[in-house]
Amino acid sequence: MEAYLLDFGNLLVRWLHVIAAIAWLGESIYFVMLDNGLKPPKGEACKQKGVYGEMWAVHGGGFYHNQKYATSPADLPEDLHWSFWKAYTTWLSGFGLFVLLYLTKPGVYLVNRNSPWEWAANMTGTQANIAALAFLALGWIVYNELCKRISPNMTRDGILSVAVGIMMVIVAYLSTHIFAGRAAFLLTGAVMATAMSANVFFWIIPGQRRMVNAMKAGQAPNPIDGLRGRQRSVHNTYFTLPVVLLMLSNHYSFTFSHPLSWVLMVLFIFAGALIRQYFVLMHRGQIRPGYPIAGVALILLAVWIGAPAPKKAVSTPAPVTQSTVTTETTDTDVVVVDGTVAEQGAAAPAANGEVTLAQVEAIMETRCVQCHAAELDGKMGFTAAPLGIMLDTEAELLAHAADVQKVVANSYMPLGNLTQMTAEERELIAAWSGK
Repeated sequence: MEAYLLDFGNLLVRWLHVIAAIAWLGESIYFVMLDNGLKPPKGEACKQKGVYGEMWAVHGGGFYHNQKYATSPADLPEDLHWSFWKAYTTWLSGFGLFVLLYLTKPGVYLVNRNSPWEWAANMTGTQANIAALAFLALGWIVYNELCKRISPNMTRDGILSVAVGIMMVIVAYLSTHIFAGRAAFLLTGAVMATAMSANVFFWIIPGQRRMVNAMKAGQAPNPIDGLRGRQRSVHNTYFTLPVVLLMLSNHYSFTFSHPLSWVLMVLFIFAGALIRQYFVLMHRGQIRPGYPIAGVALILLAVWIGAPAPKKAVSTPAPVTQSTVTTETTDTDVVVVDGTVAEQGAAAPAANGEVTLAQVEAIMETRCVQCHAAELDGKMGFTAAPLGIMLDTEAELLAHAADVQKVVANSYMPLGNLTQMTAEERELIAAWSGK
């Protein structure tokens, strides 16, 4: 029941997270489009009122006239529309999911037992949780300091963009070397998502409140608040596409289980930013196909790097003669295979030395069906097979043969190697023909 309730809570929080994210990102993208698509007002009355730009639009059978003021309008209504709860709800629900899925089982989902850094590979669950939370906090602190120190007056945003790009390369490298693959991609996306929400919470909304209060007091707003708010909003829009992709990546093990997963991550991040740049410029009336072409080129490069290597020929034992003998101490039959005595009926290589389906099924029974079966007892934290992959029947195993070989070979599965699959068992599965 506990595992079921945890799964149901996961579903509901994920639903909330997706709804809030759609609302926030949709509104954010809309306002970036609106800001970049404004045209100088044509009417003299609008100019006299201080209108900086306007846009006429048609949608849903109605016509809309949006206007942006360069200075404070003569009349500032009390019922201003504020955009912040969607951002806060997205981050809070995302963090809730992170707690439910990762912080409750850090030994399974966070600790990278294959890390080249011994201290990371040997972290306890508590240490991994602390490291993950510190990773998120430091990501925001470093990003925020870069913004404040490199472009405090929003006059060096080009250099700042390069610095943030370098920061994300470092984040990708560190995350994949400290944390388990799926968690590494999620945490990198969470670093950007945290920066996005923190931009709203610490800079954009407080700046807007100061501007509104100044207007109500009959004072001129500090222009730096408007410039800073726009700067952070622009950063948020470039983070959008990479964050969405990284959050979806946990469904695709070929991304986070690759030896060069950090390179794939970096390529995805920059591809998303380049493609987003195309749309930002398009709203200004500038069509620059070079940006999406470059973005697609980076994605194709990721496809090439991430492609599985051709299956190498694996030497298998030469055919041996099997003979049945009876021991003096027991009445059980044994099989002598390549000099090794095993119980009769145990999975053995085929006569030609090839790995048999029976051998692989025996490994699945010992190491994998605890989570990947039609019926689960919930002891491993699952009430249904992850991704719907069940390996407790011959037909299901054959249907998922390629996936099994891939995730076993790169040591992603079993998760955290909780069932202690051996290197020899991994090699045997790799040598299996999948038939």
